[in-house]
Amino acid sequence: MKVLVLGSGAREHALVKAVAADPEVDAVIAAPGNPGIDATALCVPVDILDPDAVVALAREHDVDLVVVGPEAPLVAGVADVCRSAGFAVFGPSAAAAMLEGSKAFAKEVMAAAEVPTGLAHVCTTLDEVEAALDVLGTPHVVKDDGLAAGKGVVVTDSREEALLHATWCLDKEDGRVVVEEYLAGPEVSVFCISDGTHVVALQPAQDFKRIGDGDVGLNTGGMGAYSPLAWAPPGLADEIVARVAQPTIDEMHRRGTPFVGVLYVGLALTRRGPKVIEFNARFGDPDGHASFTRLESPFAQLLFAAATGELDGFGRLRWSADHAVVVVVASDGYPEAPRTGDPVTGLDAAAEVPGVVVLHAGTKRDETGALVSAGGRVLNVLATGSDLAKARSAAYDAVSLIELEGARVRTDIALKAERGEITLGG
Repeated sequence: MKVLVLGSGAREHALVKAVAADPEVDAVIAAPGNPGIDATALCVPVDILDPDAVVALAREHDVDLVVVGPEAPLVAGVADVCRSAGFAVFGPSAAAAMLEGSKAFAKEVMAAAEVPTGLAHVCTTLDEVEAALDVLGTPHVVKDDGLAAGKGVVVTDSREEALLHATWCLDKEDGRVVVEEYLAGPEVSVFCISDGTHVVALQPAQDFKRIGDGDVGLNTGGMGAYSPLAWAPPGLADEIVARVAQPTIDEMHRRGTPFVGVLYVGLALTRRGPKVIEFNARFGDPDGHASFTRLESPFAQLLFAAATGELDGFGRLRWSADHAVVVVVASDGYPEAPRTGDPVTGLDAAAEVPGVVVLHAGTKRDETGALVSAGGRVLNVLATGSDLAKARSAAYDAVSLIELEGARVRTDIALKAERGEITLGG
């Protein structure tokens, strides 16, 4: 099997490694890829927002499966054009990807499918936002309706900060915001694979969105993650399929826009049970890697089964008993004003730590061929171990060997879980 993976971040690096490990896969092409992906796959500098260019690349290499990594090409309809050209595609159509592309649309689908979620008000004016803030109370949750690369959400007790974020969102063309009820309880990521009809869930992970230790500071694209969640209710993934994912997939099918790909279900485990915070139409970064890196079933074959409507015959997923921890190394100034162009060294030493894989998120080669930072999140250090403490220790041992001036790293990824300090509800 030949597989084309679209994207250039740590998510795509993790996808490429997982796909390449499948015994059925004999070649992986990545577009555009990055310096880390280049060690495993053939990287081709193609604009993944240009559907015709993607189709031409898929034809050139006669690929059997196209895997769309990021959200932007999904919402741009790249999956639609590739499917029309006859390729099996893991990734939803533009219409189905609106579950991520519009939070207001996602809320509408959740309501129709009777999915448990928080109260929400869709607002197009600042007056409407102020009224919604009054009704829903604090903490205030204000979300940009459109794509924002994981950084369009503000959760705050400050009315001024909530209104400032709402103003920024509304000032954009066709700006809309969703003001939501705050859901108290630990947050969980469940990634659900669908072929448009059937659904299987990966084991849950937990993501860390805030920039600072103790979950303080600005929201980011994600500063770390771990899986499995020993403290989560037994059977949580099956419950989410039954109460959330399957009803949502059924509703999308009923609307004539079947969802083929991965439906990320972001949850709060409240005292009243799991409630959906948001949907995404792709694997999370870094929580997705923490989840699917532990999968022992052949990954490319799973994605191909979903892309071709054959998920029901794939069989039960098999999992490693290992724990996985991901720690993100971000650049100086992230997320407000990330600095780029700084040398990144120590990766070979970090990769020699047992159980560790270093994933490239925002890196490039400079004119001399040296590796330098090229984005806000620069590296994802993924470690596996026989228990959570060993996985955490390996991840942070590896991080300590990486040199990047001014690097921002959280030191508390999975620490509360290791100490047994997480409780359900709020």
